[in-house]
Amino acid sequence: MPEVLLVDDNPTQLRARAAVLREAGFSVRTASTADAAFDLLRDPAFTAGLRVIVTDHVMPGVGGAVFVRELRRASSVPVVVVSGLVEAEEEYAGLEVHFLPKPCLPEDLIHQVRDALQKKRSISLGARPALVKIPKHQALCSGLPVATGDGF
Repeated sequence: MPEVLLVDDNPTQLRARAAVLREAGFSVRTASTADAAFDLLRDPAFTAGLRVIVTDHVMPGVGGAVFVRELRRASSVPVVVVSGLVEAEEEYAGLEVHFLPKPCLPEDLIHQVRDALQKKRSISLGARPALVKIPKHQALCSGLPVATGDGF
């Protein structure tokens, strides 16, 4: 059972983020479209262990904002939205997402996933998480991870 579902239409990004999260100890499943993600999310066996979703904002067909709005009709699973468009954050107002500008460093992605999981625990204790924003200089998730510490 996956802990993390990654949704991105860019296969390079999908592979890179999956590798980073797997190396950090997460079980990961990927989907290349929001529709493919919804297909996975309809399977109770798949969702039994799902703890967080990481989705791109700009995707063909159903984009990240529409995906999250639809998801919120049935689920409060934590969501991390990755986008190169800082202004896109406004589209997620009220949807309780963690917004991660790209490109981002691998450790920033790992931190956001862990933080989303921590917020999930807070929800179960009755707290209501706010929109989480990290400073631009700390994050930015595009390209391949490189040994020099550049963003991916």
